[in-house]
Amino acid sequence: MIEYILQFLAIYTVCLFKFLGGPLLGNAANYSILEIVIVTVSGMMTSVIVFAYLGEWIKSVWTIKVRKNPKRFSKKTRIIVKVWQKFGAIGVAAITPLFLTPIGGTILLASFGVKRNKIFLYMFISAVCWAFIQGMFIHQILEIPFLKNLIV
Repeated sequence: MIEYILQFLAIYTVCLFKFLGGPLLGNAANYSILEIVIVTVSGMMTSVIVFAYLGEWIKSVWTIKVRKNPKRFSKKTRIIVKVWQKFGAIGVAAITPLFLTPIGGTILLASFGVKRNKIFLYMFISAVCWAFIQGMFIHQILEIPFLKNLIV
């Protein structure tokens, strides 16, 4: 039982910073889909809650300049702005598990001025959907005999 709890906490800790770690490590630990969703969503939502409250403070206090004339728009920021313009907070929350970290997506939504309760709701729905989809996808991929023989 202690092994299970330690394993769960290790996967949870990874999910605080990178969403994909939950489905990957959950499958490696032979977790069920429900366990994968629970550990992945709980890790992501912990980051979302913490950084939704810290986001404004970080934005106001930690303005760090790396270069004298930083680029205003990179390829990544242009894509994020396009997603924001077309789909709003729901779109940013939807792409967070795929392309951003839970921390980055939360700070981004907070910087766009989205209210905390909407951040929590959108990120939760996104996390549950993507944890289930990624968990099932990875589980199905690992059932392919060729890949299963490579791993075992």
